[in-house]
Amino acid sequence: MMDKRQADSADARGKIDGYLHRSGLAERSSRVMPLTGDASDRRYFRVLVTDEQSIVLSLYSAPFHFDTLPFVNVARLLEKMPVPIPAVLGHAEDLGVLALTDLGDVTLQAHLGAATPAEHAALYRQAVSLISTLQRRGAELESPEYLPYGMAFDVEKLTWELDFFIKHFIEAYRGVVIPPAARDELRREFSTIVETLASEPRVLCHRDYHSRNLMLHADQLYIIDFQDARMGPDTYDLVSLLRDSYVDLPEETVSELLAYFLALSGRTGEEREFRGRFDVMALQRNLKALGTFGYQTTARRNPVYIQYIPRTLRYVRTNLEQLPQFSRTHEILAGLVEEFR
Repeated sequence: MMDKRQADSADARGKIDGYLHRSGLAERSSRVMPLTGDASDRRYFRVLVTDEQSIVLSLYSAPFHFDTLPFVNVARLLEKMPVPIPAVLGHAEDLGVLALTDLGDVTLQAHLGAATPAEHAALYRQAVSLISTLQRRGAELESPEYLPYGMAFDVEKLTWELDFFIKHFIEAYRGVVIPPAARDELRREFSTIVETLASEPRVLCHRDYHSRNLMLHADQLYIIDFQDARMGPDTYDLVSLLRDSYVDLPEETVSELLAYFLALSGRTGEEREFRGRFDVMALQRNLKALGTFGYQTTARRNPVYIQYIPRTLRYVRTNLEQLPQFSRTHEILAGLVEEFR
Protein backbone atom coordinates (compact mmCIF):
# COMPACT_ATOMS: atom_id res chain seq x y z
CA MET A 1 0.00 0.00 0.00
CA MET A 2 1.41 3.41 -0.98
CA ASP A 3 1.92 6.09 1.65
CA LYS A 4 0.80 9.67 1.00
CA ARG A 5 4.17 10.77 -0.39
CA GLN A 6 4.24 7.89 -2.88
CA ALA A 7 0.63 8.57 -3.86
CA ASP A 8 1.37 12.27 -4.41
CA SER A 9 4.40 11.39 -6.51
CA ALA A 10 2.41 8.96 -8.62
CA ASP A 11 -0.37 11.53 -9.06
CA ALA A 12 2.13 14.19 -10.17
CA ARG A 13 3.77 11.80 -12.62
CA GLY A 14 0.41 10.90 -14.07
CA LYS A 15 -0.45 14.57 -14.63
CA ILE A 16 2.95 15.26 -16.21
CA ASP A 17 2.75 12.25 -18.53
CA GLY A 18 -0.78 13.22 -19.48
CA TYR A 19 0.27 16.74 -20.44
CA LEU A 20 3.35 15.58 -22.34
CA HIS A 21 1.33 13.12 -24.44
CA ARG A 22 -1.37 15.68 -25.24
CA SER A 23 1.18 18.34 -26.21
CA GLY A 24 3.21 16.00 -28.40
CA LEU A 25 6.28 16.29 -26.17
CA ALA A 26 6.25 12.75 -24.80
CA GLU A 27 8.56 11.36 -27.49
CA ARG A 28 11.00 14.28 -27.15
CA SER A 29 11.12 14.55 -23.35
CA SER A 30 14.27 13.01 -21.98
CA ARG A 31 13.97 13.78 -18.28
CA VAL A 32 11.62 15.27 -15.69
CA MET A 33 13.19 16.97 -12.66
CA PRO A 34 11.36 18.22 -9.54
CA LEU A 35 12.08 21.85 -8.63
CA THR A 36 12.00 23.60 -5.29
CA GLY A 37 8.50 24.88 -4.66
CA ASP A 38 7.16 27.93 -2.87
CA ALA A 39 4.92 28.23 0.18
CA SER A 40 1.82 27.30 -1.85
CA ASP A 41 0.46 23.85 -2.66
CA ARG A 42 1.68 24.07 -6.26
CA ARG A 43 4.50 21.78 -7.40
CA TYR A 44 7.02 22.52 -10.13
CA PHE A 45 8.90 20.26 -12.53
CA ARG A 46 11.45 20.93 -15.27
CA VAL A 47 10.99 18.95 -18.46
CA LEU A 48 14.08 18.56 -20.64
CA VAL A 49 13.10 18.41 -24.30
CA THR A 50 15.40 17.05 -27.00
CA ASP A 51 16.74 19.80 -29.28
CA GLU A 52 14.50 22.41 -27.65
CA GLN A 53 14.53 24.67 -24.64
CA SER A 54 13.33 23.00 -21.46
CA ILE A 55 9.97 23.96 -19.98
CA VAL A 56 8.56 24.17 -16.47
CA LEU A 57 5.30 22.53 -15.52
CA SER A 58 3.34 24.07 -12.66
CA LEU A 59 1.04 21.48 -11.09
CA TYR A 60 -2.02 22.77 -9.26
CA SER A 61 -3.76 20.73 -6.58
CA ALA A 62 -7.04 20.72 -8.53
CA PRO A 63 -8.34 21.29 -12.07
CA PHE A 64 -8.80 24.91 -13.11
CA HIS A 65 -10.44 27.05 -15.77
CA PHE A 66 -7.61 28.58 -17.77
CA ASP A 67 -9.30 31.88 -18.59
CA THR A 68 -10.16 32.60 -14.95
CA LEU A 69 -6.95 31.32 -13.38
CA PRO A 70 -5.45 34.21 -11.36
CA PHE A 71 -1.93 33.55 -12.67
CA VAL A 72 -3.16 33.81 -16.26
CA ASN A 73 -5.28 36.88 -15.59
CA VAL A 74 -2.44 38.78 -13.93
CA ALA A 75 0.04 37.61 -16.59
CA ARG A 76 -2.13 39.25 -19.26
CA LEU A 77 -1.98 42.51 -17.33
CA LEU A 78 1.79 42.37 -16.82
CA GLU A 79 2.40 41.52 -20.47
CA LYS A 80 0.68 44.76 -21.45
CA MET A 81 3.03 46.93 -19.37
CA PRO A 82 5.31 45.16 -20.35
CA VAL A 83 7.45 43.72 -17.58
CA PRO A 84 9.48 40.49 -17.92
CA ILE A 85 7.55 37.41 -16.79
CA PRO A 86 7.57 33.74 -17.83
CA ALA A 87 5.41 33.04 -20.86
CA VAL A 88 2.50 30.60 -20.64
CA LEU A 89 3.31 27.89 -23.21
CA GLY A 90 0.38 25.55 -22.73
CA HIS A 91 -2.10 24.10 -20.26
CA ALA A 92 -4.30 21.15 -19.36
CA GLU A 93 -7.25 22.36 -17.31
CA ASP A 94 -8.51 18.97 -16.17
CA LEU A 95 -5.03 17.91 -15.06
CA GLY A 96 -4.30 21.18 -13.31
CA VAL A 97 -1.13 21.70 -15.37
CA LEU A 98 0.31 24.99 -16.62
CA ALA A 99 3.40 24.98 -18.88
CA LEU A 100 5.76 27.95 -18.52
CA THR A 101 9.04 29.29 -19.86
CA ASP A 102 11.99 27.80 -17.99
CA LEU A 103 13.89 30.75 -16.50
CA GLY A 104 16.56 28.56 -14.91
CA ASP A 105 17.46 28.20 -11.26
CA VAL A 106 19.11 31.51 -10.37
CA THR A 107 16.96 33.70 -8.15
CA LEU A 108 18.12 37.14 -7.12
CA GLN A 109 18.76 35.66 -3.68
CA ALA A 110 20.98 32.90 -5.11
CA HIS A 111 22.91 35.25 -7.39
CA LEU A 112 23.85 37.74 -4.70
CA GLY A 113 26.47 35.46 -3.20
CA ALA A 114 28.37 35.46 -6.49
CA ALA A 115 27.70 39.07 -7.51
CA THR A 116 30.26 41.84 -7.43
CA PRO A 117 29.21 45.01 -5.57
CA ALA A 118 28.56 46.71 -8.92
CA GLU A 119 26.42 43.80 -10.15
CA HIS A 120 24.55 43.72 -6.84
CA ALA A 121 23.75 47.43 -7.07
CA ALA A 122 22.66 47.17 -10.71
CA LEU A 123 20.31 44.26 -10.04
CA TYR A 124 18.62 46.04 -7.16
CA ARG A 125 18.18 49.20 -9.20
CA GLN A 126 16.64 47.04 -11.91
CA ALA A 127 14.31 45.47 -9.34
CA VAL A 128 13.28 48.90 -8.03
CA SER A 129 12.68 50.21 -11.54
CA LEU A 130 10.32 47.28 -12.17
CA ILE A 131 8.30 48.33 -9.10
CA SER A 132 8.08 51.83 -10.53
CA THR A 133 6.79 50.40 -13.82
CA LEU A 134 4.24 48.20 -12.03
CA GLN A 135 2.86 51.22 -10.22
CA ARG A 136 2.87 53.64 -13.17
CA ARG A 137 1.55 51.24 -15.81
CA GLY A 138 -0.74 49.62 -13.27
CA ALA A 139 -2.53 52.95 -12.86
CA GLU A 140 -2.73 53.46 -16.63
CA LEU A 141 -4.11 49.98 -17.32
CA GLU A 142 -6.64 49.83 -14.49
CA SER A 143 -9.69 47.83 -15.54
CA PRO A 144 -12.22 45.51 -13.88
CA GLU A 145 -11.05 42.95 -16.45
CA TYR A 146 -8.05 42.26 -14.23
CA LEU A 147 -8.40 40.63 -10.81
CA PRO A 148 -5.90 42.80 -8.86
CA TYR A 149 -8.09 45.89 -9.22
CA GLY A 150 -10.88 44.19 -7.31
CA MET A 151 -8.71 43.29 -4.29
CA ALA A 152 -6.79 45.43 -1.85
CA PHE A 153 -4.79 45.55 1.34
CA ASP A 154 -7.81 46.94 3.14
CA VAL A 155 -8.61 46.89 6.86
CA GLU A 156 -9.96 43.34 6.67
CA LYS A 157 -6.95 41.90 4.85
CA LEU A 158 -4.30 43.66 6.92
CA THR A 159 -6.08 42.72 10.15
CA TRP A 160 -6.29 39.09 9.06
CA GLU A 161 -2.53 39.04 8.43
CA LEU A 162 -1.72 40.37 11.90
CA ASP A 163 -4.14 37.91 13.50
CA PHE A 164 -2.30 35.23 11.50
CA PHE A 165 0.95 36.37 13.17
CA ILE A 166 -0.61 36.07 16.62
CA LYS A 167 -2.04 32.62 15.96
CA HIS A 168 0.77 30.97 14.03
CA PHE A 169 3.91 32.63 15.35
CA ILE A 170 3.27 33.69 18.94
CA GLU A 171 0.87 30.92 19.91
CA ALA A 172 1.63 27.95 17.64
CA TYR A 173 5.38 28.38 16.97
CA ARG A 174 6.47 29.95 20.25
CA GLY A 175 3.82 28.24 22.38
CA VAL A 176 2.88 31.42 24.24
CA VAL A 177 -0.49 31.58 25.98
CA ILE A 178 -1.70 35.16 25.61
CA PRO A 179 -3.90 36.48 28.43
CA PRO A 180 -7.25 37.72 27.06
CA ALA A 181 -6.64 41.30 28.21
CA ALA A 182 -3.21 41.39 26.51
CA ARG A 183 -4.67 39.93 23.32
CA ASP A 184 -7.42 42.55 23.21
CA GLU A 185 -4.96 45.38 23.79
CA LEU A 186 -2.56 44.04 21.16
CA ARG A 187 -5.36 43.86 18.61
CA ARG A 188 -6.33 47.44 19.42
CA GLU A 189 -2.73 48.51 18.88
CA PHE A 190 -2.60 46.59 15.62
CA SER A 191 -5.80 48.32 14.47
CA THR A 192 -3.93 51.64 14.51
CA ILE A 193 -1.26 50.22 12.19
CA VAL A 194 -3.92 48.70 9.95
CA GLU A 195 -6.02 51.85 9.68
CA THR A 196 -2.93 53.94 8.90
CA LEU A 197 -1.90 51.65 6.05
CA ALA A 198 -5.39 51.02 4.68
CA SER A 199 -6.04 54.76 4.39
CA GLU A 200 -3.10 55.37 2.05
CA PRO A 201 -3.65 55.83 -1.72
CA ARG A 202 -3.40 52.48 -3.49
CA VAL A 203 -1.23 51.31 -6.35
CA LEU A 204 -0.77 47.95 -8.04
CA CYS A 205 1.30 45.64 -5.81
CA HIS A 206 2.90 42.31 -6.67
CA ARG A 207 2.29 41.32 -3.02
CA ASP A 208 5.36 39.07 -2.61
CA TYR A 209 8.12 40.98 -4.37
CA HIS A 210 11.31 39.63 -2.82
CA SER A 211 14.61 38.06 -3.86
CA ARG A 212 13.17 34.54 -4.24
CA ASN A 213 10.49 35.74 -6.65
CA LEU A 214 12.90 37.50 -9.00
CA MET A 215 14.70 35.20 -11.43
CA LEU A 216 17.90 36.19 -13.23
CA HIS A 217 17.75 34.94 -16.82
CA ALA A 218 19.86 36.23 -19.72
CA ASP A 219 21.04 39.18 -17.57
CA GLN A 220 17.45 40.30 -16.97
CA LEU A 221 15.32 40.01 -13.84
CA TYR A 222 12.02 38.22 -14.39
CA ILE A 223 9.06 38.49 -12.02
CA ILE A 224 7.39 35.25 -10.89
CA ASP A 225 4.71 34.20 -8.38
CA PHE A 226 2.55 37.22 -9.17
CA GLN A 227 -0.89 35.58 -9.09
CA ASP A 228 -1.87 37.27 -5.79
CA ALA A 229 -1.29 40.84 -7.02
CA ARG A 230 -3.64 43.43 -5.54
CA MET A 231 -3.92 47.12 -4.72
CA GLY A 232 -2.06 48.53 -1.73
CA PRO A 233 0.32 51.20 -0.41
CA ASP A 234 3.10 52.41 -2.70
CA THR A 235 5.62 51.24 -0.09
CA TYR A 236 4.43 47.61 -0.06
CA ASP A 237 6.59 46.03 -2.79
CA LEU A 238 9.59 48.13 -1.76
CA VAL A 239 9.29 46.77 1.77
CA SER A 240 9.11 43.22 0.40
CA LEU A 241 12.32 43.82 -1.54
CA LEU A 242 14.34 45.95 0.87
CA ARG A 243 13.22 44.40 4.17
CA ASP A 244 13.48 40.94 2.66
CA SER A 245 13.48 38.06 5.16
CA TYR A 246 15.89 36.20 2.85
CA VAL A 247 18.57 38.86 2.30
CA ASP A 248 20.43 41.43 4.41
CA LEU A 249 20.90 44.83 2.80
CA PRO A 250 23.05 47.59 4.32
CA GLU A 251 20.98 50.49 5.63
CA GLU A 252 22.82 52.87 3.31
CA THR A 253 21.76 50.73 0.35
CA VAL A 254 18.13 50.77 1.48
CA SER A 255 18.16 54.57 1.70
CA GLU A 256 19.82 54.91 -1.70
CA LEU A 257 17.28 52.62 -3.36
CA LEU A 258 14.34 54.44 -1.79
CA ALA A 259 15.75 57.71 -3.12
CA TYR A 260 16.20 56.06 -6.53
CA PHE A 261 12.56 54.95 -6.54
CA LEU A 262 11.35 58.45 -5.68
CA ALA A 263 13.53 59.91 -8.44
CA LEU A 264 12.05 57.46 -10.96
CA SER A 265 8.58 58.47 -9.78
CA GLY A 266 9.33 62.20 -10.02
CA ARG A 267 8.98 62.62 -6.26
CA THR A 268 12.44 63.75 -5.19
CA GLY A 269 12.22 65.63 -1.91
CA GLU A 270 9.67 63.30 -0.32
CA GLU A 271 12.30 61.08 1.32
CA ARG A 272 11.42 61.88 4.97
CA GLU A 273 7.66 61.40 4.60
CA PHE A 274 8.08 58.33 2.40
CA ARG A 275 10.58 56.72 4.78
CA GLY A 276 8.15 57.12 7.68
CA ARG A 277 5.43 55.30 5.74
CA PHE A 278 7.93 52.69 4.56
CA ASP A 279 8.85 51.84 8.16
CA VAL A 280 5.22 51.41 9.22
CA MET A 281 4.58 49.17 6.21
CA ALA A 282 7.70 47.17 7.07
CA LEU A 283 6.43 46.59 10.60
CA GLN A 284 3.17 45.09 9.34
CA ARG A 285 4.77 43.14 6.49
CA ASN A 286 7.47 41.55 8.65
CA LEU A 287 4.99 40.56 11.36
CA LYS A 288 2.92 38.91 8.63
CA ALA A 289 6.06 37.09 7.39
CA LEU A 290 6.68 35.71 10.88
CA GLY A 291 3.13 34.37 10.86
CA THR A 292 3.81 32.64 7.54
CA PHE A 293 7.05 31.11 8.81
CA GLY A 294 5.30 29.89 11.95
CA TYR A 295 2.48 28.40 9.89
CA GLN A 296 4.83 26.64 7.49
CA THR A 297 6.79 25.17 10.39
CA THR A 298 3.95 24.02 12.63
CA ALA A 299 0.97 23.41 10.34
CA ARG A 300 2.72 22.39 7.12
CA ARG A 301 5.65 20.63 8.84
CA ASN A 302 8.04 22.54 6.60
CA PRO A 303 11.14 23.63 8.57
CA VAL A 304 12.82 25.44 5.66
CA TYR A 305 11.69 28.87 6.85
CA ILE A 306 13.04 28.62 10.40
CA GLN A 307 16.40 29.96 9.22
CA TYR A 308 14.76 33.24 8.14
CA ILE A 309 13.03 33.96 11.43
CA PRO A 310 15.98 35.66 13.26
CA ARG A 311 16.48 38.25 10.51
CA THR A 312 12.76 39.02 10.41
CA LEU A 313 12.60 39.37 14.19
CA ARG A 314 15.48 41.84 13.99
CA TYR A 315 13.64 43.89 11.38
CA VAL A 316 10.56 44.09 13.59
CA ARG A 317 12.52 45.09 16.69
CA THR A 318 14.41 47.80 14.79
CA ASN A 319 11.18 49.24 13.42
CA LEU A 320 9.49 49.19 16.81
CA GLU A 321 12.45 51.10 18.24
CA GLN A 322 12.23 53.69 15.43
CA LEU A 323 8.46 54.26 15.60
CA PRO A 324 7.66 56.03 18.89
CA GLN A 325 3.97 56.19 17.99
CA PHE A 326 3.87 52.44 18.49
CA SER A 327 5.69 52.34 21.82
CA ARG A 328 2.80 50.56 23.53
CA THR A 329 2.73 47.99 20.71
CA HIS A 330 6.42 47.44 21.40
CA GLU A 331 5.81 46.94 25.12
CA ILE A 332 3.09 44.36 24.57
CA LEU A 333 5.05 42.42 21.96
CA ALA A 334 8.18 42.51 24.11
CA GLY A 335 6.20 40.77 26.84
CA LEU A 336 5.34 37.97 24.45
CA VAL A 337 8.44 37.62 22.24
CA GLU A 338 11.82 37.91 23.96
CA GLU A 339 13.65 39.13 20.84
CA PHE A 340 11.60 42.33 20.91
CA ARG A 341 12.81 43.33 24.37
